[in-house]
Amino acid sequence: MFSSFMVNAWEVSGIVAVVAGVVGFFTVMRGSAFAAHAIPNGSFAGAAGASLVGVSTLFGLGVFAFIGALGIGLLGRRGRHDAVTALMLVMMLALGALFVSLNTQYAPEVYSLLFGEVLGISSNAIAPTLILGAVCIAAIAVLYRPLMLSSALPEVGEARGIGTFAIELAFLGVLALATAMTVPVVGTLLIFSLMIGAPAAARSLTDRPGVAMALSVVIALAIVWFAIGASYETDWPVGFFVGTGSAAGFVLARLWQAGRERYERRRVLGSVVA
Repeated sequence: MFSSFMVNAWEVSGIVAVVAGVVGFFTVMRGSAFAAHAIPNGSFAGAAGASLVGVSTLFGLGVFAFIGALGIGLLGRRGRHDAVTALMLVMMLALGALFVSLNTQYAPEVYSLLFGEVLGISSNAIAPTLILGAVCIAAIAVLYRPLMLSSALPEVGEARGIGTFAIELAFLGVLALATAMTVPVVGTLLIFSLMIGAPAAARSLTDRPGVAMALSVVIALAIVWFAIGASYETDWPVGFFVGTGSAAGFVLARLWQAGRERYERRRVLGSVVA
């Protein structure tokens, strides 16, 4: 389990989990789960197009991720955000279908971007993933205060001169960058569950933003490392364990939250009666 290729998987997946936990916290807080689903899935079209013209699939993935984020941000400014996100996703998936149909050989490299290749990560991928992950975390650190205000108290943020549209574009850019670095590891179909499941569970466990973000990272790390170990032992897909682990973590957190609220109601009622 700790041979060289497995160590690469542990390390790279750990970096991805940290980024997913931090960026995902604001994704859930801002109600941008649909965008977090659309950008990774739509960016698959960029990888397919890049494979068609003979350039790096990662380059195409990154370009389409930023195009999708920019389109959602600009077009959603004066329209329904969910409808614009859905249309961007549909358009990019349509282009992806066209690019794949025109490609005489369906590249395994493009296919792997759908489901990830975490157990096939080479040591050469560690440094680029770490650099991109550090950029994502640094961007969140710079944007933290205005991002927190515009997410939790948008009216207060606007009163303090924080441009809601500018912050939205900046955050979508960070989300696109996170997509570009995480999709090659866990795939477009799984980064969504990792970026939403852990932060949503963390927010059910605490109302304190800093603690929730830290918990989000811890839960994401636990999910992805458990998934790798379970996949190694069972030979089942990593994606199965990532998806079910994210869902199970969220359900358990919500059950704990419901139990805590029930206990608080009984305690308050008891003190009133007494």
